[in-house]
Amino acid sequence: MLIDDEKPTFSAAAVRQLRDEILSGAIQPGAKLRVRDLCTRLGISVSPVREALNQLTAQGLVQHSAQRGFTVPPADIDDLADLTLARLALNEAAVRDAIAHGDAQWEEEVLLAHHRLSRAERNPGGPGDWEALHRNFHQALVNGCRSRRIVAYCNQLFDMADRYRLVSRLGVGTTPRDVDAEHEAILRAALDRNADETVRLLNEHVERTDHLVREALTRDQ
Repeated sequence: MLIDDEKPTFSAAAVRQLRDEILSGAIQPGAKLRVRDLCTRLGISVSPVREALNQLTAQGLVQHSAQRGFTVPPADIDDLADLTLARLALNEAAVRDAIAHGDAQWEEEVLLAHHRLSRAERNPGGPGDWEALHRNFHQALVNGCRSRRIVAYCNQLFDMADRYRLVSRLGVGTTPRDVDAEHEAILRAALDRNADETVRLLNEHVERTDHLVREALTRDQ
């Protein structure tokens, strides 16, 4: 009974650790995730490891097939194009609904998330504080959307895109870019309840990252 009670704790911890390693690039794209090896490394049994891998598969951060088992999805330009297209469409739906229906608490959440992000030092070498606060700011923007499914999909797609950005080790980027100014402009447009301008700025923000990732993937080939 004790093992059954502890199983969710072990699997949740495994999800967090493997998710961080995949997003940071510590586990490379295309890497095979062998269950027995993970059991040894994480110090847990087969059941919670498989449960963690199944959860990460549902989140799109791991792939599973009968032939290859569990693997990290490869970094692929065609997949990146599909991912970016999906992000643009869902971000727009979420942001427009948030601006139309978000309350004062949503505004405060967005403002606070941006304030914390603007005060953080950027860490291009891994997830770090800046990366977590960056994710929080983008999540805050869509959290005012009334559809929990759309919000969840937006956050899931953000993680998938973050994997590309971090694995490519873009940091500030190979092309001059003021990310802080981009975030500031998005914030102001959202607080002004200007949906068209917020969507335009957010789309440009995502597309700039897409362009930098493409540069990095092409350069590494």
